[in-house]
Amino acid sequence: MDKLQRYRFKCTLTFGDIYGQVIAWLVVLLISLAAAMGLMGARQPLYALVSVGLVLVLSLPFLLFAFVTTLVNHIEFVTVDSEAEASAASAAPVNQQPAQAV
Repeated sequence: MDKLQRYRFKCTLTFGDIYGQVIAWLVVLLISLAAAMGLMGARQPLYALVSVGLVLVLSLPFLLFAFVTTLVNHIEFVTVDSEAEASAASAAPVNQQPAQAV
């Protein structure tokens, strides 16, 4: 192992990747709230609150699992070529100054 390779962490996740998951979860929430409103009208407020709480408690882990698996699927480790990195560093302007607070 005479030459160690360097890797760059790259995340390619965009909002469009999770947009469908958010919409599906909002639909589930709206349906549960509609059911709760129906139960409220039927003079059973305890059942209405329990049903909304149950839907939230049961659907949140699935939403979290979907987010995490989508994020993990969009993480890449790219091998960095040392020659390309050196040429990119030499192409940078030399007269850069650090940012200063005013």
